[in-house]
Amino acid sequence: MREDTRTRIQEIALRLFTEQGYEATSLREIAEELGVTKAALYYHFKTKEDIVASLAELRVADLEELLAWVRTQPKTPETRRELVQRYADKLVQPRYREVTRFMERNQTALRDHPKIHRMREVMLELTAQLHEPSDTLATRISRSMALFTLHAAKWMAQDESLTEEEITKASLEVALRFMEP
Repeated sequence: MREDTRTRIQEIALRLFTEQGYEATSLREIAEELGVTKAALYYHFKTKEDIVASLAELRVADLEELLAWVRTQPKTPETRRELVQRYADKLVQPRYREVTRFMERNQTALRDHPKIHRMREVMLELTAQLHEPSDTLATRISRSMALFTLHAAKWMAQDESLTEEEITKASLEVALRFMEP
C-alpha cells in the first residue's frame, strides 16, 4: 500500500509540475489533488526536491540497466544498434515519456538538482558506449546523435496527427542512420 501511495504522489506531482511548472506547484496542491493532508504527503516525501529525486532515480535505474547490459556485450555495430533499439523501447513507456516531458518543461528549475546531474552523467556514459576511442570526432558525434534523435522526434512531431508508433518508427529509422559508418 505504501508504494501505491508513493506512486500516486509521483503521478500527481509529475502532472502538476508539467502543467503548472515545478516552481509554481506547492506540496499543498499535490496533497489536495491526492486528497490527503500535507502530513500524509510528508510521510512519503518531505520536499518537492525529494519527489523529483525519486522520479530521476527511476530514470537513472533504467539507464543504468541499459548500461549494465551493453557493458556485457561485444563492442560490435550490432550491439550498438541494439542499444539504440532498447533505448527507443524505454522512451515509449508512459512513465518515461511523462518524466521526459516534465524535465523538458522545467529545465531551468532542475538544472542544479543533483539527481538530474547523475542522470546526465549516466546518459553520457551510455552515449560513450556507441563508439570506439579510435573513432573520429565526427563518428562519435554522429553516433551520439542517435539517442538524442529519439528524444527530438517526440517533441518535433507533437503537432502532427501521427500515432506514437509512427513517430517511434520514424525516429528509430533516423537514429539508426546515425549509427552507420
